[in-house]
Amino acid sequence: MNRISDATTELLRATGQTQPPVDLTVITDYLDLTVVKTNMSNDVSGMLIRDGASGANTVGLNNAHNLGRRRFTLAHEIGHFHLHRGRPLIVDSSVRINLRDRTSGMATDREEMEANRFAAELLMPSEVVLDAVAAAKMTDADQLTHHLATRFKVSQQAMGYRLINLGILSSPS
Repeated sequence: MNRISDATTELLRATGQTQPPVDLTVITDYLDLTVVKTNMSNDVSGMLIRDGASGANTVGLNNAHNLGRRRFTLAHEIGHFHLHRGRPLIVDSSVRINLRDRTSGMATDREEMEANRFAAELLMPSEVVLDAVAAAKMTDADQLTHHLATRFKVSQQAMGYRLINLGILSSPS
């Protein structure tokens, strides 16, 4: 296993999350992360703010985005919180921030790629997905992707990529 799989497995085990959909509220409570839904520019999905002075950690989510996207964004920010120190933001206190925007998913920044892998593994753990695929007994890729996306409360796009990365599908559905 790698550090991302190890980290998500440990977090899921510690919070008792063994069946889909993963309850991210249980995880944010466990990590003492405050989640705030607010209006943001459409190209910003969310952000993680760590206040070094107070120790407060907050995830901001774009309220205008759909539930599947907000869940993936929250899992992505949890990944940053768990894996990365963050980048300093110059304000009146020692605050660090990770921002999820349009470039985050473009696979150009190592931390963003890791946070995306963390989010996928947290929301769609490989063993749980493989078991769900076997239980679904579906041969149509689109139906399988839709069925699993609904079960795991993720977007069809996210589930499609997960199934490709796990070697279940050969192309996006």
